[in-house]
Amino acid sequence: MSTKRPPACLNVVSQTLFVFVLLLKEEAACSVVFQPSFLVASGARASAFLVGNVSDISLTISSVTPSNTTGRLPLPSCVPSSLAQWNLSQEIIGKFQTALLVHVSLNRTLQLCGNKTECCAQPLCVGETVRVSACLGNVPLSSLVIQAQIYAQLPPAGPVSENKTVIPNQVFQPLGHCPCDLSPGECDVRCCCDQDCTPELLWLFAGHCLPGPFGGSIILAPEYDCASQSAENAPDWFPFLCVTSPSENNPFLGLFYHGQTVFPKPAPSFQAQQVAPPVPSTHYRQGEPILTTDNQYFTIPQVSLLGQCLESAPVAFLQDFEAVCVRTLQACPAAPADLRVAVRDGLGGVVTVNVVDEVTTDLSSFVSSPAKLESAGPELVAERQLCVNVVLALMYTLDWRGNGLTAINLIRRTGNVTLNAAVSLTTRYSAVFVNGNVTAQPNSGNPGYQVGRPVIGGFSDSPTGAIERAAISLWQAVGDGLCSSADVRPVLYGLNSTSGCLMPVSLLSLTQCSQLRETVRSVLAGLVPASLVSRTGTPDLSSLATWTNITTVVQNSSQPAGGFSGSCSRVPAHLHIHIRSVIMGMVGGVPQKMIQAVELSFKETTWSLECDAIEGNPCVNPHLTQSFPVTSSVTFTDTLISTQPPKSRFRINFTEFDCERNDVCWPELAFPLTPYYTGEPYSQALAKGLILVFFFIAASVLGTPWRQIRQAWSNTSL
Repeated sequence: MSTKRPPACLNVVSQTLFVFVLLLKEEAACSVVFQPSFLVASGARASAFLVGNVSDISLTISSVTPSNTTGRLPLPSCVPSSLAQWNLSQEIIGKFQTALLVHVSLNRTLQLCGNKTECCAQPLCVGETVRVSACLGNVPLSSLVIQAQIYAQLPPAGPVSENKTVIPNQVFQPLGHCPCDLSPGECDVRCCCDQDCTPELLWLFAGHCLPGPFGGSIILAPEYDCASQSAENAPDWFPFLCVTSPSENNPFLGLFYHGQTVFPKPAPSFQAQQVAPPVPSTHYRQGEPILTTDNQYFTIPQVSLLGQCLESAPVAFLQDFEAVCVRTLQACPAAPADLRVAVRDGLGGVVTVNVVDEVTTDLSSFVSSPAKLESAGPELVAERQLCVNVVLALMYTLDWRGNGLTAINLIRRTGNVTLNAAVSLTTRYSAVFVNGNVTAQPNSGNPGYQVGRPVIGGFSDSPTGAIERAAISLWQAVGDGLCSSADVRPVLYGLNSTSGCLMPVSLLSLTQCSQLRETVRSVLAGLVPASLVSRTGTPDLSSLATWTNITTVVQNSSQPAGGFSGSCSRVPAHLHIHIRSVIMGMVGGVPQKMIQAVELSFKETTWSLECDAIEGNPCVNPHLTQSFPVTSSVTFTDTLISTQPPKSRFRINFTEFDCERNDVCWPELAFPLTPYYTGEPYSQALAKGLILVFFFIAASVLGTPWRQIRQAWSNTSL
């Protein structure tokens, strides 16, 4: 029986590869490197990292000197040397011993104390090159070179005192002969006029002194001073133009003059804004915060402009609001706090919040994804935790009269929520101010609309002819984002906005495109049930004079009305509200904006169901459902109307007499003589005008034309 042997060439190749792999492993195991490998130390401590396999690495430190001929350092060595003034320490970084933090520190004092041996005899205390070598046994693997240039410390010349330096009044005299001397009893760097600096210390920054008046270079007499010019170089005209000024009035005083206190302007910051303490007020006015009896803000959770939920937001007097806060429950919330707060009524008394608790069992509008929770497995059901008395809504009703509050009622709705990782809690907050027994319907301006106030809509009741208010709203998606659970928010005047929600559509609904279009259109039309809109912020519900009709623009679409399997075209999925406003006058210098027209338009799109394309006929399941976006938006446009009277034909044809187009206005030549001129008192303007008339008459009498007239008269009389 014979066996085949591998060729000899294969054995050689395999042995070579084996040896090469061993060398690579050995090199990888022994390779270490300093990061960085060169340092310039100006202080008493320096650090660097030794990266690599440092398990069996030893460190040595030695002082090296460059060669006089080549200028190179000697080769690294693992022989330790005795350096009494340097300490070497190390610290392991990480769990796998892949790095060391190497510290090199100076073991001596840096005090400048003359010729003593234990101190620094010269300002340059340490000037030395130190090398740290990383060795594996007696073989150096890497080295760290430290160029140490450490100067001596500058101690104060006398005893240090903590007394404050008395600075003279800078309005009347300079800060001193040496303004850069900021540290009493110590030598300030680059301050060459500092009396605390010894000649040895001044040598350190010689040639780098601070320039100008701050460094002590003050010219006592300026060039224009009469005392600064000598008799040799003074020009002839200098005594007539020079300024005589006392030496205390130095022009450099302005460099150190404080003047009035300047408060810094607040810079943009991402930090939370600190709420200023409230100031108690005797009576409330609209927009002012409501205060409690301990002079704190009366707060209700609200939503900020960035969409974040503020737990403690002040409540403003006579400003209604509705807020929705969505949170993901990670744990059961804390027990409901005592909301029976004593509030200042603004009339000199106190009102206490009356709390009425209601328990809600229907959590569909407060807890998201209830279907997902019911379909969870038995394991998840066992892990669920029941949160009892969770606050779902806080609805405040504040009764007011005049400049104060008469009562505050709160309806607090609570419920039991099952805690789960997918539970999202929607909490609703509202505050409504009521005048008497009927909820006051607030206006949006007087008479024009105010920016940020709701646009007032309505519809006419044909039997009575009266007008009832109706909302003009946009979507406000909460929870799962579906249109069936979404809320609506009013359209605010002057604020462009876009919002939307999701509408689940099945394959069966996409086969009935006409019915689907009508359903989507009716859902969007429900946002604007009003047929009229108030032109002003104070509508008259008994007359149509201040109302205008809401028109619907019909857009022609080039898309076919039909659809194919799993698709429908010309679906009105977007409602756009275009509001045109105009400025119709001024009240107290404030322009009054009024609504001129409101147009509704539907933007059509194509809805196609995305099915699995792997199968031959993908869209076959009639219950296959997909969510499509349904959006709404509002845009405000200002229309400019010229309130000036039309120009006459004379002003159009003869533009040289138009004072608005030319710098010279001949029709207003005598304007300073009229009472409408307010540049100076009327008596002075009249006197100056009469003087001008007198000079004009005198010039005419004494001028050439009048002399010729007199000569002609004399010749005629002779």
